[in-house]
Amino acid sequence: MESRLTKTLIVIPVYNHAKSLRAVVEASLDAGFPVLVVDDGSTDGSLGTVAGLPIERHRFPENRGKGAAILAGAALAERSGFGAILTIDADGQHDPADARRLLDATASSWPALVVGARLMEGSGAPRSSVFGRDFSNFWVRLECGQALPDTQSGYRLYPVDLLSAMRFLSTRFTFEVEVLVRAAWAGYPIVSVPVPVHYPPAGTRISNFHMLKDNARLTCLHAWLVTRSLLPWPRRRLVPSRDADGSPAGSPQPVSLFRRLTREHASAAELAAAVWVGIFVGSLPIIPFGVAAIVYVNHRLHLNKLAGVAASNVCVAPFVPFVCMETGYFLRHGRFLSEFSRQSLLGEFHHRLWEWLLGAMLFGPLLGLLGALLTYFLVRALRARKA
Repeated sequence: MESRLTKTLIVIPVYNHAKSLRAVVEASLDAGFPVLVVDDGSTDGSLGTVAGLPIERHRFPENRGKGAAILAGAALAERSGFGAILTIDADGQHDPADARRLLDATASSWPALVVGARLMEGSGAPRSSVFGRDFSNFWVRLECGQALPDTQSGYRLYPVDLLSAMRFLSTRFTFEVEVLVRAAWAGYPIVSVPVPVHYPPAGTRISNFHMLKDNARLTCLHAWLVTRSLLPWPRRRLVPSRDADGSPAGSPQPVSLFRRLTREHASAAELAAAVWVGIFVGSLPIIPFGVAAIVYVNHRLHLNKLAGVAASNVCVAPFVPFVCMETGYFLRHGRFLSEFSRQSLLGEFHHRLWEWLLGAMLFGPLLGLLGALLTYFLVRALRARKA
């Protein structure tokens, strides 16, 4: 395995980066790596700028997306006997000389997916990029349970086996988020290595991120990944993994389960999300199974179970069920229920149950949002005071 790791190919996906590509390729060669440039249908003659350099080239006749370029690079690397590919963006953000840091991080854990976590603070990074990174980090934490510092960095070391064995929904920018989540599900360790990053002055940086289209794709992807993380059927594992306490992943040992349930090291946003889940699920007409449902959902989303269960107590009868039932009744009949008798409550129980569910679907998320906001700001305030 170690000998295959030493055969690492730098793959540079490029789409209309004629101004910066040659400098990136030359720096990669100076770092001592073989280089493959995958041109994703550029229209500015990007490949022509690296003519004469001792590199491999591959070109798509039309734009397919960054993910497609990375997968094509991995397939070509596998055919040539490489065990890993190291992807570097073509816009000059990353210094190829830092590639050794990513390789060194695999000394004790290979195969692994290694991410060059950008040190964006003080680098002149646009606020939109910082927000996008943090927003993506939050959702990836929900989807696979890993608190990663930079889930959008394109500076990565991939095992070729990982990319060749898995199937992905995404072929564009969203690919880099999806591959992290699926790699974690498959049991691959994900290692983050801090690396410096360079952002050219505003107006000179080349970016192919489409604000509307790519954000819509990210929204759809996260919606699917969260949904899949909740579904109970097993996910394909490619690498055996162990929990932090040393027990096999998924072990039902009581001690391991108790440690997980009492783990409280969560961010304010994660605790707020757990509270939202607890209140929303607690408002539903599933009283005998409410606690189990909250624990299950928070477990699948890697949120604090105790916070969710505690928050659900605000939904204890009669206030929240009554409001939900009245809301559902109003949605069905255009007026509120005013007759409370044995017949209206017990004789028509199936109607009241349906109205409770309707009302909970509207009132529960709103009450959950209120609880989440209060939790978020309270936790922030308390932690700031302790600091």
